[in-house]
Amino acid sequence: MTAPADLTPLAEAVECEFMHSYESQAPGPTYTDLGIATTRIGGGVALAMRNDPSGGYWSKALGFGTTEPFTVQILDRVLDFYREQGVDQAVLQLVPSVLPAGFDEVAAARGLEPGSTWVKLAGRPGDVAGAQTRLRVGPVPADEARRWADVLLAGFGMPSGGLTEMLAATVGQPAWRPYAAWNDGELVAGGNLFLHREAASLNAAATASAHRGLGAQSALIAARARAAAEAGCRWLFAETGKPAPGQQNPSLNNMRRAGLVPLYERRNWVWRATA
Repeated sequence: MTAPADLTPLAEAVECEFMHSYESQAPGPTYTDLGIATTRIGGGVALAMRNDPSGGYWSKALGFGTTEPFTVQILDRVLDFYREQGVDQAVLQLVPSVLPAGFDEVAAARGLEPGSTWVKLAGRPGDVAGAQTRLRVGPVPADEARRWADVLLAGFGMPSGGLTEMLAATVGQPAWRPYAAWNDGELVAGGNLFLHREAASLNAAATASAHRGLGAQSALIAARARAAAEAGCRWLFAETGKPAPGQQNPSLNNMRRAGLVPLYERRNWVWRATA
């Protein structure tokens, strides 16, 4: 892969925007019921979901340090936002290269704890390898949007309900390209694609447990890469968890097999409200 000197700003921007889109564009009743609030701070976004049924995944802040420096003052504004929104915890996804000097001490003083590490990957859409599967793969039709959303949520151990409505709302939206795989007419796997200027992002991929091992995710990566190329995107990004030593992450394996290349690792910093 021939890449510019630094793809980090583009990689962070597209993830920042797709997370903001998921939550800010949730249908009105769902937005209210989940207690969603969003704001833009210091070139990044802070997203709060006060009534998050997943246990905290959807309250996160990211995208900092790419258009302006990430400072202690910006960090404090982000944490103030979460206090104002009354969330129990939030995750700050911070690229190591943007952290101010002495950040470990700054974080500790504010109750931030280092959490899991994610791997950011990139590739050219046209370079993504094709994949064979007997499953049928294609865009998600409107009448199966909720089934598709529930398959994704189940794959991540999240409950259906308000989150179903939030994810399903991306079907038919101009910046989104939701894809699914069907086994004998049953929707059994899915993944989403977000388009942002010259970048596209693979996200929200999962397969129903009884239908794994059939090549659904590799085929969905290839299908979404073709969609990104057709939309004129020059770069395709994705992120997934870094496996612990001696363990494997099938999602990471699928992405690397398809031709995506790791760019950098990023730490998740966890903030929890104090009584």
